[in-house]
Amino acid sequence: MFRIPKNDAKYHWTNHVVRKMLFYGLSPDRVKRIIRSPKRVEKGIVPETIAVMQPAGTKQRPYEIWSMYSKRGQKKIIITAWRYPGISPIRDEIPIPADIISELKSEGILK
Repeated sequence: MFRIPKNDAKYHWTNHVVRKMLFYGLSPDRVKRIIRSPKRVEKGIVPETIAVMQPAGTKQRPYEIWSMYSKRGQKKIIITAWRYPGISPIRDEIPIPADIISELKSEGILK
């Protein structure tokens, strides 16, 4: 049985994500696990959001589980979650600030 997640100090659950979790059969713990340890991180299509993904399924039938959230202080507002059939194309690289890139280049870690 599906239990509606409660808002706490770390996460705020929107009504939209609760409906999508019911539709796709995702549990609140699964969505939190994707946010805590994603395989891929991209900019969300909505400004100031982050989209994270973990692969799932089998080798013959792979799919991905995505979640999109925004940060407001220490709290993460979970906006939506969905299943993507197959393997999605990589859109953007993870945004790294310019000062960190220049520091890594000066240390010889990046070219």
